[in-house]
Amino acid sequence: MDILARYFPDLTDQQKRHFSQLETEFRSWNERLNLVARTDVDNLAERHFLHSLGIAKVVQFPAGTSVLDVGTGGGLPGLPLAILFPEVKFHLVDSIGKKIRAVQEMAHALGLRNLTAEQTRAEQVRAKYDYVVSRAVARLATFHPWIAHRYKAQGDATTGLYYLKGGDLTEEIEESGLVAHVHNLSDYFEEEFFETKKVVFVPVTT
Repeated sequence: MDILARYFPDLTDQQKRHFSQLETEFRSWNERLNLVARTDVDNLAERHFLHSLGIAKVVQFPAGTSVLDVGTGGGLPGLPLAILFPEVKFHLVDSIGKKIRAVQEMAHALGLRNLTAEQTRAEQVRAKYDYVVSRAVARLATFHPWIAHRYKAQGDATTGLYYLKGGDLTEEIEESGLVAHVHNLSDYFEEEFFETKKVVFVPVTT
């Protein structure tokens, strides 16, 4: 967990404990459900937790706001973000019930009161949120219509979708027809893994 403290030096002792406990819980569930590739489990902190927290290098969610995590799988990026932003409400959704149950159990074990998880599809979510986050669920042109109407009416310049993607996204963004701002995670993290990793911000269009 040293890598998280290096890039997020303001972590409280409780947050550090939470991340350490999350790693233990995640490894345990991964043996049963294969939440992430088994070959990747040795790099949990870097390739999954820190990658999720890359969103926090691009935006700081204000206290009292709400975030929808679509296609969360084993709770990424929602679980690490919920630890980092304890005053923000997170709702994690995925269509696979056993993964959502794992997320619920992990959140319960950590005592995260600012996180809920539900088995559902993004298109079926009815509540409205300040922000949407996701980790490479589908191409932008496919994904964005699922969440385009999930935002609260009042927003600001930071309100919108924060999408973790990799590689050259020029064609994908063009295809979507969306206004998108691309942030390179290599600007924030020096590990080789982040060389091609990005956060795509799509602001809410009014």
